[in-house]
Amino acid sequence: MAMASFNFASMAAQESLEQGISFQDKAETWDTAEHVKAVVDELNTKSPVHFLNLDGNTLGVDAAKAIGDALKQHPEFRKALWKNLFTRRLKSEIPLALKHLGAGLIAAGAKLTVLDLSDNALGPNGMKGLEEFLRSPVLYSLQELYLNNCGLGPEGGRMLSEALLDLHQNAKVAGSPLQLRIFVAGRNRLENVGAKAIAKTFKTLQTLEEISMPQNSIYHVGISALAEGFKLNPHLRLLNMNDNTLSVKGSAKIAEVFEYTPLLREINFGDCLIKTDGAYLFAEALESKHENLEVLDLGFNEINYDGGLMIITAIQNKPKLRVLNLDGNCFGQEGCSQIVAQMQKSLNPNALQSLEEVVSEEEGEASGGEDDGDQQGDDNDTVEYADDDYDENDEDDDGEYDPNDTTEEVDEDDDEYANDNSAEETAYVTTNTFPPKLFNDTVSSNKGSNTFALANNGNTTDFNTSCTPEEFCLSQTPCTMQQFNSLDASNKLQALQNIINQFTDDNHLLLLIFTTLKCAHLSKTSKPALDLAISLYQATFDYAIKTKQETRVLDYYLKQLGLLRSEEHFNSDYDVKSCRYALREALTKQQFANDNIKNTFQLFLDKLDV
Repeated sequence: MAMASFNFASMAAQESLEQGISFQDKAETWDTAEHVKAVVDELNTKSPVHFLNLDGNTLGVDAAKAIGDALKQHPEFRKALWKNLFTRRLKSEIPLALKHLGAGLIAAGAKLTVLDLSDNALGPNGMKGLEEFLRSPVLYSLQELYLNNCGLGPEGGRMLSEALLDLHQNAKVAGSPLQLRIFVAGRNRLENVGAKAIAKTFKTLQTLEEISMPQNSIYHVGISALAEGFKLNPHLRLLNMNDNTLSVKGSAKIAEVFEYTPLLREINFGDCLIKTDGAYLFAEALESKHENLEVLDLGFNEINYDGGLMIITAIQNKPKLRVLNLDGNCFGQEGCSQIVAQMQKSLNPNALQSLEEVVSEEEGEASGGEDDGDQQGDDNDTVEYADDDYDENDEDDDGEYDPNDTTEEVDEDDDEYANDNSAEETAYVTTNTFPPKLFNDTVSSNKGSNTFALANNGNTTDFNTSCTPEEFCLSQTPCTMQQFNSLDASNKLQALQNIINQFTDDNHLLLLIFTTLKCAHLSKTSKPALDLAISLYQATFDYAIKTKQETRVLDYYLKQLGLLRSEEHFNSDYDVKSCRYALREALTKQQFANDNIKNTFQLFLDKLDV
């Protein structure tokens, strides 16, 4: 990972300014105190010692005790760089060795800022050797914690979370609030249970700037829990969840996170199965803010061309963008060429990485539905646990790790994006699109004695040859030309807007959209309907711009008009060609919307013409 390399390089630079001891990559096997004499001698003779780098050796229990004893005389100690330290060690050795090292620092009264135990086969068993140490005053000053590739498993994740929560509380009581900035725990097979445990830590700390948790077999249930923790860390600059499984459900939750984390510089959700709908959600969330974004990795996510284009549109205004990875998605050769061409119009065209490894659109469509990752789970996963003790059957993937846990549970069987009402009211639904219920109780009380249906499974409205403006607006189904002509109003636009303006927020916006489509439906055969549709298109986007919902409405119209592919398949009740015709006419008006909206619509319409 790019940022991980940067962190360690930064640490190395700091080490050059600090004084310490390094036995990095000596490939030594230290079993006894005699074997580790060179390390102990340096600890006994050198002062100050700010760091001790033992990376790339293998440490036994007796040798660890000798080093721990020598550390007792170094209260100035800051950085324990102890990654890759227990190769070929028995599972019974690791916790004892860790206890000895921790005991030495506790006795010294050291104040660690960096603890790196990555690439050690800790597992839950190894975590036992850290329990006292992780709760001690030594770590009240901790800023960077690296536990990458430690085989923690769900249980180890739970143990880590509880220790950090206790540490936070202990530090708070002592008047030294914990200020952890960097948390790295990739390749630990945390799964949903471990992720939910860690999420509680994130919600409590609220100081994190970098979170890196790739390759943890986390699905949308765990992602949803983590998202709530991410939201409470507004200083996040790096978020790396590469190679977990979001699906559209998890993507929706992460898209919400972006609103709360405007300082993000690096975002990595590569190989997370966000698919096209997830790309739409990410694009919408990232477009208006995040001016400091430097890296966006969404490679290998089964995103089709439409989704890729939405991402390109969203990053047009990112002046600091230097890396955009969309490789390995379902663009096809022609789609790749068009995405490259569109990227040339951005502020940083060279940020786009190679698109040579292209998955064809046919292969992407054959890969299955949006929730494949949610349902298949880990059945075919062959990743090995670093800790031999861990039994993957100990915990159910979605089970609670704590009987007293009050974290809201997400029901995997509850498809919150495909309930009965939403399917009737909107062709495409996401968590941040439009509510499943179009009208509230006030609407019902306002409709008076008129009788009409509200999008009853595509049935037409319950009136014959004439209708009022209220009836016209409050039906989502097409009307006939006779009904349009019979609208009881000399100024149809004003009459319809008077009805629409009785509603607020999403109800107001949704009425604007569907009233526009009803008029556009007739635009090819009626000049008054065309003029009305153009005015309503304009009014819709005026409102969208005013309320900062341009991308949301743009995305919705593109799907309704069949210009943007959606994984939620539907058949429109409207004459789509007629609606597009009205849109093309609206685009010719100088005052229509803004250049970004015009250009995006034109791009998709031009693609359709080709």
